[in-house]
Amino acid sequence: MSIPQSGGGPIESFDQLAGLLESGCKPRDQWRIGAEHEKFGWLTDSRLPLPYAGDRSISAIFDALVARYGWHPLREGENIIGLTRDGANISLEPGGQFELSGAPLVSTLEVAAELQQHLDEVRSIAGPMGVRFMGIGAPPEWTHDQMPVMPKGRYRLMTDYMGRVGTHGTQMMYRTSTVQVNLDYASEADMVRKLRVALALQPVATALFASSPFFEGKPNGHRSWRSRIWRGLDDSRTGMLPFAFDEGMGFQAYVDWVLDVPMYFVYRDGKYINALGQSFRDFLKGELPALPGEKPTLSDWADHMTTVFPEARVKKYIEMRGADCGDQAHIAALPAFWVGLMYDQTALDAAWDLVKGFDADTREGLRVAASVSALAGEAEGVKLLDLARAAVGLSHAGLAARGFGEEAQLRPLVESLKTGKVQADRWLEFYNGPWNRDLTPLYEASSL
Repeated sequence: MSIPQSGGGPIESFDQLAGLLESGCKPRDQWRIGAEHEKFGWLTDSRLPLPYAGDRSISAIFDALVARYGWHPLREGENIIGLTRDGANISLEPGGQFELSGAPLVSTLEVAAELQQHLDEVRSIAGPMGVRFMGIGAPPEWTHDQMPVMPKGRYRLMTDYMGRVGTHGTQMMYRTSTVQVNLDYASEADMVRKLRVALALQPVATALFASSPFFEGKPNGHRSWRSRIWRGLDDSRTGMLPFAFDEGMGFQAYVDWVLDVPMYFVYRDGKYINALGQSFRDFLKGELPALPGEKPTLSDWADHMTTVFPEARVKKYIEMRGADCGDQAHIAALPAFWVGLMYDQTALDAAWDLVKGFDADTREGLRVAASVSALAGEAEGVKLLDLARAAVGLSHAGLAARGFGEEAQLRPLVESLKTGKVQADRWLEFYNGPWNRDLTPLYEASSL
């Protein structure tokens, strides 16, 4: 998400914009699973955020991953900002969130094995440094002023803009972390069906994976503060995409929406050129104020598509974006949950039957209820606990039909459905009980 895209050469026809999305269509036997998760590093002696530079730092860990495990560095100027290896990459979100974007894999068992290898490598380097990583949707105590700032031009531009268009934009950038999965589609119709199910059931993922009930040292009144932050960010580029449920939805309708989202930047010769608030439609006409007379490339379009942040996002695949990061079992469970629903046709059709009667108010109401109350939430008579039970049941059946033995990865979700309590509920119980309203134990308890 934060690495410049490689979409292609000059845009010579308007049809190429939707064509880029259409080029993602793949036959079922070529469908893959791409998992991503973000995590916060912290110093074990001070519980402060892991800085970018120094003996105990992100850059030191990156250098060691290159030297010890064969990762290849990506640089912006003199700064190492990411790593690549065998189809996977490690990148940095604005506040130092350490993100693994995995290689495209066939089964969620392979995804879990990739996650284990990554965590083993990172632990072997970070542990002796006195560094740990938290699997949690938002750091429980750190203030904005304490967060490190990554040396990336894209983020400098975004930070300024976020401060002007919403109330929570910089909190999203610097103090949230997520887990998501990227899944393929076979056709335009398949994309539409999957996107609609993904959007309508994203509140279920928010509820099941909620893990951010604390912010700046105290309870924040939400089970997923990360989700709450996304509701106060930038309405032009976030949300539940009501138009996706309209008749005629397809690649072109999604393109039309993205074209109307104000730009952030244009990437040229290793630098980010400020295009904040400018129009990609003007860019197509050669009238972009930031680059007068110049027309965009497909790479520019691919970059622009990474600056929209709905609850489910279309590129050459669909990204499921509604979940907080959590412990290792939950990181592995998120891809399994969505693969079970999306990669078995019977499960996908049944999932659509679950949600096709929801209107836009119900979908948005469930989104809000999930962030506040997790599985205890409800909207317009729909209870999230009941909806989650149905969705996890369909996912389990879909995974079983695939025949890889992936169903066991849903175990943490099944346990939450039995008790009605998610990670956030358990953290709050500890906080109000044995932790005696002290968040110090949460660092160790949430460490990966």
